Amino acid sequence: MLSEKSIKKKFIFQLIVASVVLIAIFSIVLYSYIKISILDDITTSLRSEATTILKEDKIKSPFSKKPTSLSISNAISHVADKVEVVIRVDKDQKESFEEYEKGGRKFLSIFTPYDKARSSFLVVTKDITGTYSLFSRILNSIILVNLIGGIIILAYAFFLSETLLYPVKNINRKLARMNENFLEHIDTDELPTEFVSLGESINKLIDRIQNFVKYQKELFIGAAHELKTPLAVMKTKNEVALIKERDSQKYIETLKTNNKAIDGMNSMISSILEIGRQEGAQFEAPVEVNVIEFLEEKNKDYNLLAGNKKISIKMDLEPERYCILTQPTLLTHILQNFIQNAIKFSPEGSEILIKSRLNGDDFKLEIYDEGEGLDESKDHFAPFKRFSDKSGAGLGLFLARGAADAVGAKLNLRNREDGKSGAVAMIELNAKNFCPTDELPTKKSIFGKAS
Repeated sequence: MLSEKSIKKKFIFQLIVASVVLIAIFSIVLYSYIKISILDDITTSLRSEATTILKEDKIKSPFSKKPTSLSISNAISHVADKVEVVIRVDKDQKESFEEYEKGGRKFLSIFTPYDKARSSFLVVTKDITGTYSLFSRILNSIILVNLIGGIIILAYAFFLSETLLYPVKNINRKLARMNENFLEHIDTDELPTEFVSLGESINKLIDRIQNFVKYQKELFIGAAHELKTPLAVMKTKNEVALIKERDSQKYIETLKTNNKAIDGMNSMISSILEIGRQEGAQFEAPVEVNVIEFLEEKNKDYNLLAGNKKISIKMDLEPERYCILTQPTLLTHILQNFIQNAIKFSPEGSEILIKSRLNGDDFKLEIYDEGEGLDESKDHFAPFKRFSDKSGAGLGLFLARGAADAVGAKLNLRNREDGKSGAVAMIELNAKNFCPTDELPTKKSIFGKAS
């Protein structure tokens, strides 16, 4: 049995109801048309017969000196079953038709004015019992055809519902076979046009799952490696210190070294915990965020961080307003990691530029620093990768990439091309996340610290 929430059940029910209504309307119209057409032919023949009888003067007036029978032989008419002249009070003296039943049989009569002075009419009558028997057979045939058609429609509804739902069932079968070790894209070329967008959305989800699994594997392997090394060093130093008695200063040095290693591991664990918090943020409900206003607000915090190294932050933002649907926590993770890296790698007294532009329909945000630049051939977003002598767990850009994948943004790192040393971190937000009710963007440039 199909459940109440079944799309198939609703489709079959609606298709059957619509078909039955259409067939019923068509049958009623067809039966009415046939009945009216046949009766119209009979009335036309009766009128023609009455006109012929009057023109040929085949009867004598019953009001002549030599009265004749009011009933006239069938020989007079080839159409009517009875022809007679009757007196009838009718002020209008117009032609009329009457249908009546007598002795279980149906008759149709035409009353044609015969002698207006005496209010007499020529009456031509035809037995239409056989005609109504024909109507009954036609109606029964139509009902039988409708029943057969209803059965065919019911069978076709089941067949059509199965056909229409086949792409969904096919997608469902493929998804049921998938796991973290077997993720296969759905071939959208084989899908009907109406299901292509669904297939593309599932493929994007599969890409995100693949990236997530890949990142998790990299993270676990990297974390195990990064934690194993300092633990091995700590154990070795402890074993060396315990081989023989030493003065207290040697033990203090060993403890200090071990504490430093512990601090490094704590920092790394904090970064790993930050990844867990970021994954939780991915389940936040997206809200409308004006990116320009968001950047201006965050710039207050960025200037506090940069002030310790006497670094100034300038902003050149266009358009004046750009609203997207996103998770603010994830967007903060991306910006915070890029800004912190820019401050970390920029020398004291330098300048950081935050620049935004519309690139077609997409929003591009760039962060320029004045550091030494970077090696573009290396993957700076890989976990636990450190390509400089700066401190850190090497998870900042890895976190930024995970947040960008969650909000549908693209990240890129490259060297500056304006003749200055330094790197450029780029964030590109897709127009699909643009708020449909947003205002038309206008231009706005802000230089210096935000108020």
